[in-house]
Amino acid sequence: MKKFLKKIICVSLISFYFIDVKQVHSIVPYYYFPKTKNLQKQSLSIAKNAYQLLYFGQYNESLSLAKLAVKLNKRDEKLWLILAETQVANELYKNALDSLNKAQKINANVSEIYFAKSNIYLKISQLQNAKTALETGLRIEPNNHNAIFQLGNILLKEKNYMQAIKLFDQSIQIKPDFWQAINNKGLAYFEKNNINFSIKLFEKAISIQDNAEPILGLASCLRIKDIELALQLAKKALSKDPNYVSYDYREEQLWGEKLQISTEILLQNENLQTDVILAKSKIKASY
Repeated sequence: MKKFLKKIICVSLISFYFIDVKQVHSIVPYYYFPKTKNLQKQSLSIAKNAYQLLYFGQYNESLSLAKLAVKLNKRDEKLWLILAETQVANELYKNALDSLNKAQKINANVSEIYFAKSNIYLKISQLQNAKTALETGLRIEPNNHNAIFQLGNILLKEKNYMQAIKLFDQSIQIKPDFWQAINNKGLAYFEKNNINFSIKLFEKAISIQDNAEPILGLASCLRIKDIELALQLAKKALSKDPNYVSYDYREEQLWGEKLQISTEILLQNENLQTDVILAKSKIKASY
């Protein structure tokens, strides 16, 4: 990709009181000075291109464009937000937080700034900071179902299951087909030993989205009650997403200790060994 001009050269025309204006024009070439509005439009256009490159996975190019957009217009919090996103994509978390702090100084009433901060804090395992950022953002935008869900996830990670369930319920009230929140309620109830309710929740999540996570969750719930169905579901889950064969991956998805134990026992079943080996080989091949 061609490199974009990163510096705008500003030329000053100096007039002396004893030189006639017409004489100055006759010896000094004309220079175009971009107006503020034109620079703002240009910066927004560049930022949109940066965001598009980010969407297509061109992280380095996206970062370069986002930096250029901010240089052209440092007073637009939206540009700092886009720069922060490109920095996160490039794993420049400290830089991203700095960008978000600058956006916050420009406009402290933008909920997306705090939600973006919480995402970064989660990536660097600063749960308390993530929680504070989410709570601040939710005071500005109280009906953001994703932010409520993310706050519930933090409580789930902290094993505060009942408070997590309350937050999942809030997000589902706002978005009834939010299968991820329904699924995570199932995770929480399993750790509370309410396996029957977990079964219902995983089934409901599957009815909305036929995803590997609730499918394997349901399989683990049914391991004792109906092993044949549990094996069928486990095979289906692993074929859909081999990553769920990994204990560490499931832990990243906030699976609790009790559900992990049940799943490990299920995956050790001799009738699943071919599927388990295949899933693990697919994971290795993806690296």
